[in-house]
Amino acid sequence: MSRQTISQRKLLGVAGLGWMFDAMDVGMLSFIIAALQKDWGLSAKQMGWIGSVNSIGMAAGALLFGLLADRIGRKNVFIITLLLFSIGSGLSALTTTLAAFLVLRFLIGMGLGGELPVASTLVSESVPAHERGKAVVLLESFWAVGWLLSAFISYFVIPTYGWQTALLLATIPALYALYLRWGLPDSPRFTSAHKEKTVWNNIAKVWSSAYRKETFMLWVLWFCVVFSYYGMFLWLPSVMVMKGFSLIKSFEYVLLMTLAQLPGYFSAAWLIERMGRKFVLITYLIGTAVSAYFFGNADSLALLMTSGILLSFFNLGAWGALYAYTPELYPTSVRGTGAGMAAAFGRIGGVLGPLFVGYFVGNGLTVTAIFAVFCLSIFVGVIAVWALGKETKQRELA
Repeated sequence: MSRQTISQRKLLGVAGLGWMFDAMDVGMLSFIIAALQKDWGLSAKQMGWIGSVNSIGMAAGALLFGLLADRIGRKNVFIITLLLFSIGSGLSALTTTLAAFLVLRFLIGMGLGGELPVASTLVSESVPAHERGKAVVLLESFWAVGWLLSAFISYFVIPTYGWQTALLLATIPALYALYLRWGLPDSPRFTSAHKEKTVWNNIAKVWSSAYRKETFMLWVLWFCVVFSYYGMFLWLPSVMVMKGFSLIKSFEYVLLMTLAQLPGYFSAAWLIERMGRKFVLITYLIGTAVSAYFFGNADSLALLMTSGILLSFFNLGAWGALYAYTPELYPTSVRGTGAGMAAAFGRIGGVLGPLFVGYFVGNGLTVTAIFAVFCLSIFVGVIAVWALGKETKQRELA
């Protein structure tokens, strides 16, 4: 085994651990929202605000830390964001009011939103072109592991020991991932190509004529994917409760659906270097839209579980391709800025998605109608990729 292979695996492992703990937090939030509704007597609109404040923080973090990644390096931002996430997550376990919980969810969201595009940029810049797409999708697969762990913790811990204990269990190992990151080298492309440019110069370059089409396409795609993902998945346990299942049963069924995320990632990782980024994105997004439609219309447990499993499979495979594709569309000097700005704009969808569900559930709109809207939004993303996207399979980064 070569030194280079060991280095790539170590980078993937260390980056993936942080990604996994971030996913644990986001995954548990969907279960915690359902638990808080019972503990604090929250309304549907208040439940929606918990998910939305988290996404507001993610939007701010993706923009701020994306810009910083092109100034102070990918590794430094990688450390700062996980530190912010870990501290906020630990403190949120001690809160007793919704207001304090919302403030900390904003800070946690900043750390999470800043880390994800920077992590994919760091891995993308450190791996050869013929393995780059697969490596970033495999990095994204740690998200599914984190969701599985969150589902297990939520199922076995929250009903017996409370949501506070679940949050603390997620925080402690995240500090270990922080320790591992201190020894990581920065991106070789960043260190060799870094030049002192102002933030405004980088923003202007992202929207210059050379990259305007790619930027517009990515912003539309990110918005549609994030809007539908956070609207559907943060409400998944609560939707199961609305469909008549107990809180424990809803946790159990969501855990089974979550298992499908891993084969979704692995199949996307296998296809992305063979069929290309556009093929994987379009195919998996269409699969997500169709699954969302049937999930919203499901009137039996069998159809609900089948469509929910397929929803997890296709949606998370599409996420893997999205994170692989985004950094490849920009040169090294503005890669962090471009990826961060696209993710930040997408997080606006993450703000609106949970609020949309909370508002319309509170006003009596059916789950069927709500999921039909998510289905349509995903098709808008499909059209953007098909019409405006360019293929980057196995191309050297600029």
